[in-house]
Amino acid sequence: MTESQPEASPIRVVSRNATDLDIAAVTAVVTAALEELSAEQAAMPAEISAWSRSQRGLRSTLHPGPGAWRRS
Repeated sequence: MTESQPEASPIRVVSRNATDLDIAAVTAVVTAALEELSAEQAAMPAEISAWSRSQRGLRSTLHPGPGAWRRS
C-alpha cells in the first residue's frame, strides 16, 4: 500500500444465499463506486489556505476627498 491509499477494509457478507458470483458482482460495483468517488475528490481544487489568501494583492491606494467613498 502507498501512503495515499488507506488499508482496505474487509467485506463481510451476512447473506447465507450469496453465491461467489453475487459476492464478486457486489465487490466490483462497490470498488468502482469508491474509485469514482476518489477520482472526483482528487479533481476538486484544494481549499485555499489562509497563508495563500494573505499573499494576494492589497487594495489600491485610497484617495481622500469629497465624493471619494463613491469612487471606491
